[in-house]
Amino acid sequence: MSNLNIKPLADRVIVEPAAAEEKTASGIIIPDTAKEKPQKGSVVAVGTGKKDEPLTVKVGDHVLYGKYAGTEITVDGKEYLIMRESDIFAIV
Repeated sequence: MSNLNIKPLADRVIVEPAAAEEKTASGIIIPDTAKEKPQKGSVVAVGTGKKDEPLTVKVGDHVLYGKYAGTEITVDGKEYLIMRESDIFAIV
């Protein structure tokens, strides 16, 4: 887990994306230009939720989200996504 000094507001969460796949299942190496953006990651920070809508996810959860979900942010040279909890499809 990272030591992130950002506190998301309301129903927003910060996710650290998983590393993009380096190889296919059959062992073919995928070049950087063809790598799919990961659609899974770990929650590293959560907001306080909205009135009458507490957040379901918590720090440490591994989640699946949409391909274009969230906004990319860089903190201390590391890439994160900040998104609404509703952009998260599932906890895995």
